[in-house]
Amino acid sequence: MGPFHVAGAPEREMGSRISFDGKGESCLFEGRVIDLRGNAIAGARLDVWSDNSEGFYDVQQPGIQPKWNNRGVFTTSEDGRYSFVGIKPVSYPIPHDGPVGKMLAALGRGPYRPAHMHFMVTAQSFQKLVTHTFVGDDTYITRDAVFGVKETLVAPFERITGGETIWRSPFDFVLTPTDVPV
Repeated sequence: MGPFHVAGAPEREMGSRISFDGKGESCLFEGRVIDLRGNAIAGARLDVWSDNSEGFYDVQQPGIQPKWNNRGVFTTSEDGRYSFVGIKPVSYPIPHDGPVGKMLAALGRGPYRPAHMHFMVTAQSFQKLVTHTFVGDDTYITRDAVFGVKETLVAPFERITGGETIWRSPFDFVLTPTDVPV
């Protein structure tokens, strides 16, 4: 889950905004939570979190960012759909002083994570999914400091004209039943 997940993020109404600092390019995140056969999963919970437009999570800047900035929990209805408005994520460096920096330097790698949105998706009778989706045109997409990028996790980010947001990122999550071996 990474070091920036915070338990107890507020439950929000489907479609609501999670970015409260007034910064960044607004983005509509939407899609469905489905099972292996493509059936909608009602009651799936999506716990989401991301950095702000300056590359910091709210817990890194208490008193600067609003509490719960770029965080929320959403529950799907019968159609399995989810939607919320955040910002298009930005890339940021991981701490690279000390041994981590020495390791990255020895590997010839930089300290940057490509832009991403975190998701933890849970539903009764399904295995928990903890993942993130990535912005495909990010400068660091092929050089993630923590090797977390997979092609299947690169989400579309479509520019919108005349909409309520600047970007739209559609992505469906497929959950595996608990009785299917990992």
